[in-house]
Amino acid sequence: MESILPAPLLPRAAVRALDAALGVMPVVVLLGARQTGKTTLVRSHPALAGRPYLTLDDLAVRLQAEADPEALVSRAPALVLDEVQRANDLLIAVKRAVDRDRPRRAGRFVLTGSANLLMLRRIGESLAGRAAYVTLWPLTGREAAGEGRTGCWSELLAVPATKWSGVIEGAKLVRPDWRDAVRRGGFPVPAHELSTPDERALWFSGYLQTYLERDLPDLRAVENLGDFRRLAQAACLRIGSLLNQAELGRDVGLSQPQVHRFLKVLEASFLAVRLPAYSVNRTKRLIKAPKLYWGDTAFALYLSGESEPRGAHLENLVLLDLLAWRDLEIPRPEVLYWRTAEGTEVDFVIETRRRLLPIEIKSSARALPTDARGLETFVDEYGDRCDGGLLLYGGDEIFSLTRRVLAAPWWRVL
Repeated sequence: MESILPAPLLPRAAVRALDAALGVMPVVVLLGARQTGKTTLVRSHPALAGRPYLTLDDLAVRLQAEADPEALVSRAPALVLDEVQRANDLLIAVKRAVDRDRPRRAGRFVLTGSANLLMLRRIGESLAGRAAYVTLWPLTGREAAGEGRTGCWSELLAVPATKWSGVIEGAKLVRPDWRDAVRRGGFPVPAHELSTPDERALWFSGYLQTYLERDLPDLRAVENLGDFRRLAQAACLRIGSLLNQAELGRDVGLSQPQVHRFLKVLEASFLAVRLPAYSVNRTKRLIKAPKLYWGDTAFALYLSGESEPRGAHLENLVLLDLLAWRDLEIPRPEVLYWRTAEGTEVDFVIETRRRLLPIEIKSSARALPTDARGLETFVDEYGDRCDGGLLLYGGDEIFSLTRRVLAAPWWRVL
């Protein structure tokens, strides 16, 4: 049986971005959903060893932050401050401390927090030009395997489509069941420390209660927790679908403005993901309806009450790996979907300055030429920037599905 590394020891791909930010900006903000491992990362990362870790979950620390935030931020030359959204004036004190530095010291403050909508607004007002942002997504497949990285998207983009099979064949991984991967998700505790569905369900029950009773009151954007929970459940049932806020509101008995506000809260908490549409005209990307996904596949299954994962959950699993990869790249690529007025669709499109990579996901164990229609249409349309398409499926073989589309097992890429 394959051994599993303890969650605190799993290397994280975001370390690369964290180190880069620490070397440039005086404030580094580590973002991500609750329980993705932010605290574990800042407390175990060698570059932060020796500096005090102060969390506003500690009553004494929070009382000092509220009474005299200037004194708190001057307790050491460099600090890690956790749950910073819990004290109103703490970010202003951080800003003043940074502005007093001449020259500014890179990496002086590392901030983390969970109520990200509130936190980001305050950071935008207080720390403009002073902060860099690093996002910690749930564990990727290769992080869970102890490799500390995301899928091989950079390697695929670095070579022509004719050489993709060589890149993918280099991944010597044991084939997992995609349904099991979806059920485990990427939160370190339920994915790697809990072994049964009942244990995970109990953990997610506590996670949801903490989010509803602690984070949402901080956000002050949700007036009815029951309405909010119903919307979250309905969103989980629509994973991979085009987002129609009016239709979603009718289904759960909420107005369109309420749906819009609640989705913004879920997105700011890194629980909901809205995926924009690809279009050469960037203005149209803002107009076209996004597709809706979730920040963790196991949590989505728990919230929706579904007993079995669907193909859309495998799409979601691939998307989360893409997002974790995207947020480490400089310059940052775009991850989008593509759909024509006639309904021809490609699940994901990676857009860099020079290249487009279209990706289709199929959960079945066999890949058929008909599965490549959307990819072929996309390559026809954008052949000046796209020399092939990638179809990820649930089988074992890597082969040319059509002249321009390579079929590959999803688990060899992720």
